[in-house]
Amino acid sequence: MSLDADQIVDRRRMRRKLTFWRVATVVVVLLAVGALGAGLARRTGIPGTTGSSIARISINGAISTNQERVEALERLGKSHYKAVIVHINSPGGTVAGSEQLYDALVKLKAKKPMVVVVDGLAASGGYMAAIASDYIIAQQSSIVGSIGVLFQYPNVSDLLKTVGVKVETVRSTPLKAMPSGLEPTSPEALAAIDSLVKDSYAWFRGMVAERRKLADSTLAQATDGRVFTGRQGLDLKLVDALGNEDTAREWLAKEYKDKGITTDTPVQTYSLTRYPRLTELPFIHMAVIGALNGLGLTSFAGRLEEWGTVQAIERLNLDGLLALWHPPGTN
Repeated sequence: MSLDADQIVDRRRMRRKLTFWRVATVVVVLLAVGALGAGLARRTGIPGTTGSSIARISINGAISTNQERVEALERLGKSHYKAVIVHINSPGGTVAGSEQLYDALVKLKAKKPMVVVVDGLAASGGYMAAIASDYIIAQQSSIVGSIGVLFQYPNVSDLLKTVGVKVETVRSTPLKAMPSGLEPTSPEALAAIDSLVKDSYAWFRGMVAERRKLADSTLAQATDGRVFTGRQGLDLKLVDALGNEDTAREWLAKEYKDKGITTDTPVQTYSLTRYPRLTELPFIHMAVIGALNGLGLTSFAGRLEEWGTVQAIERLNLDGLLALWHPPGTN
């Protein structure tokens, strides 16, 4: 009988412990959900939460078409933020994606005071995005420029010839699907591509001339495809000032004092992803992993923990006309 009583006591203790951990898990999950909701309210510009703040947005990495980003910028334009500071650190990307981002930023600028801060790099399509603003600030060692367009494709026709492979192609017209990379590029195809690149370059160059009010002599030097440091860019009028976010806040306070902006106006990060990834909110990420482990769902917890690594190693494939400095595969 004594043994049975001890077993009963042990079972009751185990039940109490299990109940404690279940309750603790529920509390952690509720806290995580609450924090997520608060984070979304802060980062998506819900009216009533941003009336005395400046929004900080970031454009990082290669640029491609992104409708979600466009919609996020549209929501920002309708929010109660007083102004926008755009941080750019991008080598550019596709011409179409850069144009889409530029257009979205121009529409945002029509609704909110905007200033661009070049953190490290605003080259090619990244610089195209920067000139959507009337005022660009760069660090002295930032890289700006690379104003131009390129069209790249690998040609493996000599390799195929070496290994004895011949690709047969029937085309409706000589320039259909050219260049293919599987056969020598004809002079006509090269001329067509050259025309494509030059047309896009003329459009990009004209955009820079208009937005930056450059004289012909300065324009020729600034748009020859080179990159420049922030200091050089200032001399060429590719940027307006040297500095950082503090410089941007001082400029906004000076230019838009009538809108109630001061150097003490707080800056809040605004995500261009409507629903931030779990891995962007470290506390919630770890809390959910802990909750899953507490519930015995270790396999799901392990997958979620690996998710952050997967996101970090994703690479963007770019096709078509590129406004890109140091495209993938080059040194």
